[in-house]
Amino acid sequence: MNTAYVRQAFRSSTASLSSRTIGRSSRDALTSHGRRIVGRRQYSDDKAPAAAEADAEKEVESDRTEVTPETELLKTIKAKEAETTDLKSRLQYLQADFLNLQRNAAREKEQQRDFAITRFAGDLLETVDVLALALKSVPEDVLAQVDSPSPDSSESSSPNSKSVQAYLKELHQGVDMTHRLLLSTLFKYHVKPFDPTGDKFDPNQHEALYQAPIPGKEPGTILECQKTGYTIKDRLLRAAQVGVVQDTS
Repeated sequence: MNTAYVRQAFRSSTASLSSRTIGRSSRDALTSHGRRIVGRRQYSDDKAPAAAEADAEKEVESDRTEVTPETELLKTIKAKEAETTDLKSRLQYLQADFLNLQRNAAREKEQQRDFAITRFAGDLLETVDVLALALKSVPEDVLAQVDSPSPDSSESSSPNSKSVQAYLKELHQGVDMTHRLLLSTLFKYHVKPFDPTGDKFDPNQHEALYQAPIPGKEPGTILECQKTGYTIKDRLLRAAQVGVVQDTS
């Protein structure tokens, strides 16, 4: 009898234990299933706004990338405006270069016209120098004697005859007139003489032939001009040949 009771108690405890275990396992299963459902709902709820934003961005991009005739026309107009600006700047540069070329050509033409006789005028200066030397070779007192002849010479000479002094004076006058006429002709072409006597020596304008110590004269001053200098249109044609006061200090 004790054995039968023990068996029956063991069976009942086993049954109750198995029912508790099954209930607990079913409850745990329901809890985990509910959690999975809630997580899926939360994930789907979080994913919905992101998908909506992505779709909106795609629509905006599609609107932006959509090409219309108006946009194509605006692009063409902008490209033509840029091309027009570039061509205008190039044209302005070319116009400025052309104007500079015209000015340079006109200046060169004027210089060629003004200085075309430079070599010819330089050759004529030798003739001017010879005439000037011829005029200086006749002393002034000899010419004064012609102006005031002696009584003896006037009484002995016939009315149609002339003295040597008279011929010399006439020759001197002819040479002087030739010299003046040649200088005036050169002056028409802007060829001008200059005598730097008393000026400071300038190596760009003067050619020093000698130096001499002169008391009372400032050193570097031009003492004598042996050959006159000439300019043509403010350009040196021939340097003046001079003597310079020497510095004795």
